[in-house]
Order: sequence, then C-alpha cells, then structure tokens
Amino acid sequence: MDETFLRRAIALSAEAAAAGDPPFGSLLVGPDGTVLAEERNTSVTDGDITAHPELKLARWAARELDRDVAAGTTMFTSCQPCGMCTGAIERSGLGRVVYALSGEQLSGLKSAEASALISEVPLRGPALYDEARVPVEAYYRR
Repeated sequence: MDETFLRRAIALSAEAAAAGDPPFGSLLVGPDGTVLAEERNTSVTDGDITAHPELKLARWAARELDRDVAAGTTMFTSCQPCGMCTGAIERSGLGRVVYALSGEQLSGLKSAEASALISEVPLRGPALYDEARVPVEAYYRR
C-alpha cells in the first residue's frame, strides 16, 4: 500500500516539474487509508521559497485535523523532507512520514550548479541566555 501512495507523490513531483517548479510532491493519508490532501512544490510559480508540499500539508493538518486524527496520519512524499519541513511536520502532530528518495540520494542527483544554489549559513550562539529565557519561560511555564 505504501508504494501506491509513494507513486502518487512521485506523480505530483512530476506535475510540479512540468509547471516549472522543483520536482517534489506529497500527500496525507488518514488512519483509514483515505487521501486527505495533496500538494506539490510551487516555490517558483508562487515566488515563495517556503512553498514546499510537506510544509503546506503540515500547515493544513495543524489547522484542519484533530490531534488524534493527525497522529494516525501518514505523509507520503517524493523526497525526504528538508529541515524546515521536518520542523513543521513535527509541530503538526502527524504520525509518520514515508519518503521515496533520501536527502543524500537527492544530493547525488543534483548538478553542481543546482547544489550551489543552497548554502549553509554560519550560526553563532547561544548568547544572552539569562535575557532570552525570560519570555520563553513565561510562555511555556504558564
């Protein structure tokens, strides 16, 4: 059954590529095996670097699904979610993710030019812990 849903995610990725967007597609399948929602990457056509299908579906799930339903839901996606999408998936409460290509496999398929489009940003921190923790503690320890 997973292969059927993965094939649909791959078909959605082909639709994205045909529209001029990066080739990524995803769908959410409920606990009973029903397809709840589908998305494809629209980051180029929407002019929105965050328009990844996994992120769009995680946002939809967080808005539209009861936590118990979300926990029983599976996201099928054509490629392993990036860090941004993984964070959204975790926060949305989805039960699991099944992907066709790993991030490492994706990197191996990209040209050097395509790989150069995304670069790591140097991070520096933590700093000012005593000041930064005040609003965080106030929010999470209410």
